[in-house]
Amino acid sequence: MAAAVARSGLRRMFCISEFATPSPRMFSIPAFAPPNPPTPPPKADPSSNLFVSGLSKRTTTDGLREAFAKFGEVVQARVVTDRVTGFSKGFGFVRYATVEDATRGIEGMDGKFLDGWVIFAEYARPRPPMGEATSQPQQSWGPPSGSWGVNTPVRSNILVVLDWSFAASTWSCTRLNRIWSQQSSGSCTG
Repeated sequence: MAAAVARSGLRRMFCISEFATPSPRMFSIPAFAPPNPPTPPPKADPSSNLFVSGLSKRTTTDGLREAFAKFGEVVQARVVTDRVTGFSKGFGFVRYATVEDATRGIEGMDGKFLDGWVIFAEYARPRPPMGEATSQPQQSWGPPSGSWGVNTPVRSNILVVLDWSFAASTWSCTRLNRIWSQQSSGSCTG
């Protein structure tokens, strides 16, 4: 009797016909349930400051100011740039004199082309106060912030060659083999 019950239990466990069509019971296990769609952030309150995203790397602060000046008096325009390279990060801010001008700026430029790219304009959200929890999860891996590359040489026995677009000549293979033989095993054939 116990053998018959065990056989039917195994048969039921390995039977595929039960799962051929999705059933509500199949998604009752939390691991198989589809994830909840992300909730969009709330719309910002109307203000005279606009957030503009989708900017081309070629867009300058003056170009941004000229494009938005058609819709009202622009008090300030700024394309946010990378501190090291000086290139645009792809977004910026435009501040109008009045909220009505800002509304006309959104209506006139949202979804339009600027320097060959479609840009998006919306009311800017105020920055959260320092120390207040943000909606972004904090990074929990890696070294503490600010410690990357602080007099800590990285030694490795692995040589990674990326974009090897030149022909490996006999000279380059000889050179690489000499370097590898001093550190570890490795070979290059050309």
